[in-house]
This record gives sequence, structure tokens and C-alpha cells, in this order.
Amino acid sequence: MNKKLRNILVGAGVAAVGAIGTKKAVDYFKNRGKEEPIDGGEEADAEATAPDEVAYAVAQDNSGQSFVDASFGSPGRYRPTRPPKVFDYQGNQYMVIWAYDNDKQKNQMLAFLYTDAGRKMVASVGYTADATDYNVSLGDLPFAVEIASNGEKIESGQGETAGTDEVDFVLA
Repeated sequence: MNKKLRNILVGAGVAAVGAIGTKKAVDYFKNRGKEEPIDGGEEADAEATAPDEVAYAVAQDNSGQSFVDASFGSPGRYRPTRPPKVFDYQGNQYMVIWAYDNDKQKNQMLAFLYTDAGRKMVASVGYTADATDYNVSLGDLPFAVEIASNGEKIESGQGETAGTDEVDFVLA
């Protein structure tokens, strides 16, 4: 497994299903479901070989729950709603988690960039059918948050926009 991806998984308390892979970035970000594991086991090569590919790890189903419980200090407050994405793109490592916030009664998408200095939240988006609030600081990273209901892509800023039933982490 890509050493940096392994370190992210271990540090975040997210367990891989023993398989990783590479995929065209555009295809990876379109997939809202669970990635299919590839053959080769946990030590398989997951180095992207082209600038338009991601190397990814497939997380165990319950790993997202362990991560949000440990990270936000209130076990059970968040319930993951989609499989987390843990990936390496163009030399940077990321994790994106989708969860329902039981306290605020809204969905959340949280995106993190991993650096040598540690984990940095680069996007936090809360959404319901009525409103979407966001705090996004993707700066010069090649990503945006896409609001499914209207296709709006947000790369930076803090504010509110139309409600939606899904948000995605996509290429800008």
C-alpha cells in the first residue's frame, strides 16, 4: 500500500479492507458508492501512474464511524452516510467523510488534507433540503465542493446557498 495512505488510515483510525487501487480521478469522484476492492491485498501497489489518476484505499464500512466518534468528541453524534474516500492525488493525501449530524439534524461533508504537520480541514459543508451552509478553503488545491441540486461548485468562502440532498468533492 502507498505508505502515505497507510499512515493516514492508521492515524485516522480507519481500517482498509485489505485492497487499494488506482483509478481515473474523474471516475473516482463521480462514484458515490463504495469502491470495489482490487486484487493484490493490503500491500498492493497504489501509486498513481498519471497526473489524472488517484490512488485510493477502500475503507471498512464501520471505519467512518470510528473516525467521527474519535475526531469530534461526541460518540454517536455523527453517523456516516456514505463510504469515506481516502486517496492520494498529485502527491497530496486526502480524506472525505459524509455523515448525518444528529445534534444539528443535517448532513455533513468534511474534507481533510494531510500534510507533514498533520490533518487540516479544507471543507465543511452542512446540508438539508432547505439550505446548505459551507466553510470551504481549498485555496490552490484542484478541488471544489459541488452542490448536487444546482451543480454549483464552491472552491472557497463561507456562506449559505440552496438546499440539496447531496454534495460531492470533485475536481474544480
